[in-house]
Amino acid sequence: MRKACFITPLFLLAALALASLMVGSSSYPAWEVARTLLGKGDDPALSYIVASMRLPRTIAAVLCGMVLATSGCLFQAVLRNPMADPFVLGVSSGGSLGAAIGLSFGLVNLTAPAMVGGFASAFLVLLLSLRHQSQTRLILTGVALNYLCSSLMTLCMMLDYDQYQRIIFWTMGSFSAVTFQGVRIVAICYLLSLIPLLPVAGSLDLLLLDDASALSMGLDIHRTRMLVIAIATFPVAVSVAWFGVIGFVGLLAPHVARLMVGPSHKRLLPLCSLLGADLLLASDLACRVILPSGELPAGVITSLLGTPLLILMLRRGSVRHG
Repeated sequence: MRKACFITPLFLLAALALASLMVGSSSYPAWEVARTLLGKGDDPALSYIVASMRLPRTIAAVLCGMVLATSGCLFQAVLRNPMADPFVLGVSSGGSLGAAIGLSFGLVNLTAPAMVGGFASAFLVLLLSLRHQSQTRLILTGVALNYLCSSLMTLCMMLDYDQYQRIIFWTMGSFSAVTFQGVRIVAICYLLSLIPLLPVAGSLDLLLLDDASALSMGLDIHRTRMLVIAIATFPVAVSVAWFGVIGFVGLLAPHVARLMVGPSHKRLLPLCSLLGADLLLASDLACRVILPSGELPAGVITSLLGTPLLILMLRRGSVRHG
């Protein structure tokens, strides 16, 4: 049963990845896509579309889904809050504000200002909450900073109305302009940040206990909490900078994974990665199917898919923590 919980999402991911390479404004059969990926294709246009456009987009959606879902699982454990997500520290609003400021100054590449905004926001929340070892204070500080950044971003849009549509589109997230450079950077950040947490998953399980029980087992709660928050925030900020803001993946995937394998983070973290990749790749695929001639932001689809599913889980009492 436990193996099936991993095998099914893995096969689904492979099927979605193949469909992502096949479907778009123009569709191709699976055997032509396979020949192209193996370097045996004889159509230069097909080779360019599959290898240079759809392949990096597919990998980017998988990586981004893994980053958001795994980080969401970590934040829910550290903050002991089932509604925590990767953007609880204001990474999304800070990145959006950085992108809006970059557009106001006429920048074409928004990666650098968005990354600076995301990191600055998360750092400020941690700094303001450092003296008080309280999850509630940290969450409320993040909420307050989210509102502040959102207000400043709206002000930027009103002052430079010509960039209004571009800022709105960016804040909903998209993989339409992804490159292998962005894929490589996000992949490296994910490996350096989240994979090393797997051997110490036991410490994450202890964080689910009350403070007295965790301390009695020798866990330095404050140090562990701050370390995990910093590690989980880093790849999220990089992902937001390259692909924009995509919500609901980091909130929903951990709850679904918890239903399948329980609260142990040794199993929960890898399954969260798979489910997050499945959800975001399916959403990106839906973007191209629903509007083949244009481009829907991926964040729109994740919210449309995630909201009813989360409400259904809440009504059935399936959302639980620990």
